[in-house]
Amino acid sequence: MSLNVLLVEDDRELRTTLRDALRVEGYALQTAASLAEAEALLAHAQPPDLVLLDLGLPDGEGETLLASLRQRKSVPVLVISAREQDGSKVRLLDAGADDYLVKPFSVSELLARMRVALRHRGVHTQAAVTRFEHLGLLVDLAAHRVALNGQALHLTPTEFNLLARLVRSAGQVVTHRTLLADVWGPEFTEHTHYLRLYMGQLRAKLEADPADPQLLLTEPGVGYRLAEAR
Repeated sequence: MSLNVLLVEDDRELRTTLRDALRVEGYALQTAASLAEAEALLAHAQPPDLVLLDLGLPDGEGETLLASLRQRKSVPVLVISAREQDGSKVRLLDAGADDYLVKPFSVSELLARMRVALRHRGVHTQAAVTRFEHLGLLVDLAAHRVALNGQALHLTPTEFNLLARLVRSAGQVVTHRTLLADVWGPEFTEHTHYLRLYMGQLRAKLEADPADPQLLLTEPGVGYRLAEAR
């Protein structure tokens, strides 16, 4: 299932950059630009699996939210801040932050530190595959591009999201329930007819012979697998 991340950041440009990067990696993302908005999401939305927390927010200090999170939840919290003084880092880590990244930072480093923080809580994740090339099919999730034998393909949003989910786990079986939850939502986990319909549409567009698929493989009774590139 997709892990849910809460990003608390008031810089719109950085918020957009991180939102796009995390979604490519397969994370479900909620964003808040203030303490009040973050508190409302924590109170009423799906609980996050990880929080990315800026310190200087329009209505107060992110440190306040960290204290609140530590009283109520064991969710990992990564502080992302332009403040690089050792005193700030030590204080926040002692207050319960799992890590502290100084801006600017690379997205790849952030993703790696997120995986470490999740692993310390018993959640093991791997870097997602975001580019796939095999048997003439090219999928570039970051560029939102799909091509077959050099020709760009048009996929519907749902077709692209389904293919993207398989790309991120290329070579591995993804169960029916996981695909349905990640592409359509957790309330759709019993609607396997959606998968049959959209997998048929994808095979018609991607496979040389849809009746004998070489890319989008069925694991009977379990789920689907995108053939591993060799």
